[in-house]
Amino acid sequence: MAEAKSVAILGGTGNLGHGMAVRLAGAGHRVVIGSRDAERARAAAERVSELVPSGTLSGADNGDAADGADFVLVAVPFASQAGTLKSVKDRLREGQIVLDACVPLGTAIGGRPTQLTGVWHGSAAQQAAALVPDGVRVVSGLHTLSADDLANPELTLEQDTLICGNSKADKDAVTALLSTIEGLRVVDAGRLEMSRMVEGITPILIGINIRYKTHSGFRITGLD
Repeated sequence: MAEAKSVAILGGTGNLGHGMAVRLAGAGHRVVIGSRDAERARAAAERVSELVPSGTLSGADNGDAADGADFVLVAVPFASQAGTLKSVKDRLREGQIVLDACVPLGTAIGGRPTQLTGVWHGSAAQQAAALVPDGVRVVSGLHTLSADDLANPELTLEQDTLICGNSKADKDAVTALLSTIEGLRVVDAGRLEMSRMVEGITPILIGINIRYKTHSGFRITGLD
């Protein structure tokens, strides 16, 4: 497999964070689950270890989790994104890649999960880029993956995830990381500003899931 990386998952006690911890640990990466409460993070890491006994997992508060990680995955609800990034700002370092999975769903302002709320910066990912220190790069992705499917290590995904970012090298690094997850294909969807459209796919899939009582995914046809 590709070289093992260290990944901090901020919001790792939530559904998406848990699912990504399962998949990344299963792919052989070193995963640190972050939370505002270090004890809660350690308990979440133990739960993932039960599903992935061979994984390398630990739990810590968000700042300690982010400190020194190769990648920092932001998997918190959009309403918590700004506060989370501000709380770890002094622990992020130049050259680190923040993988932002936030979607500005209507639930952030008391609306429905099938709605998007406006973001002054244009998208959740662009807001993240405005909040991290200079030299820390932001790539967005994982918006269309089912947390329930991710949390089942026996299930092959057979899905795509669209990533957006302003640096090809950063997107290549994220692609190398995520491609170690069996059945997950990574598709470059363009610059970070394109995340505004990509984030909008999430409420569409949520609506499909509600109507059809399923866990829908996303696949681009016509690619090798």
